[in-house]
Amino acid sequence: MAAKRAIKKQSLPDVIADDLRQRILSGELAEGETIRQEALAEEYDVSRMPIREALKRLSAEGLVQWANNRGGSVTRHSLPEIGEIFDLRILIEVDLFRRAIPCMTNSDFARCEDILRQMETSYDKNDVGRWGKLNHAFHTALYAASRRNLTNELLDRVSLQADRYVRMHLSVMKQREPARKEHRDLLELAQSGKVEEACELLSRHIRRSKEQLLEMIAAKRSEQETL
Repeated sequence: MAAKRAIKKQSLPDVIADDLRQRILSGELAEGETIRQEALAEEYDVSRMPIREALKRLSAEGLVQWANNRGGSVTRHSLPEIGEIFDLRILIEVDLFRRAIPCMTNSDFARCEDILRQMETSYDKNDVGRWGKLNHAFHTALYAASRRNLTNELLDRVSLQADRYVRMHLSVMKQREPARKEHRDLLELAQSGKVEEACELLSRHIRRSKEQLLEMIAAKRSEQETL
């Protein structure tokens, strides 16, 4: 946290929260890393007030554990909590997908196809920073026709928690090709109206990510504890 980061001077809490959120999701700010208002205020060249407001927002999102002036840290989920995040994704997303497929229009399919092409380009360019955003956008587009606004709002919160692990899964575990194929297959099954096959693939798609991530994170934490 040494170099100063240039930001726009309007709506400072929003701008700072957005920047910190991306730093957490990208892994630049690692899980468990200590957060100090003073250091962030110096880094962003602002007073403590917008820093405090930004951290409150990230705390409400579950990305930061924060207690007013007592300091805080980037949220470090336990292995069972990480598993729960992905279990919730399966429960919510499969239900949304099942409801959405019969209602999807050519416009919905075109939107999914456009995002999918962007995702495939980001894989080819090794653009890690875009993977999480595009993955979320693609899944959101798949379920948009469900018209279940409250459920989608709940999914947005769960997906925010899952995003940094999704990026880790794609980058560290070299899962780009399986992800590329499964995303393409999900869209094709939806276009064919094969509801149960599509939902079964979606469930396997998320479950595979969960199982591989838990194995990888458990090994990484075990290694860190022995150092």
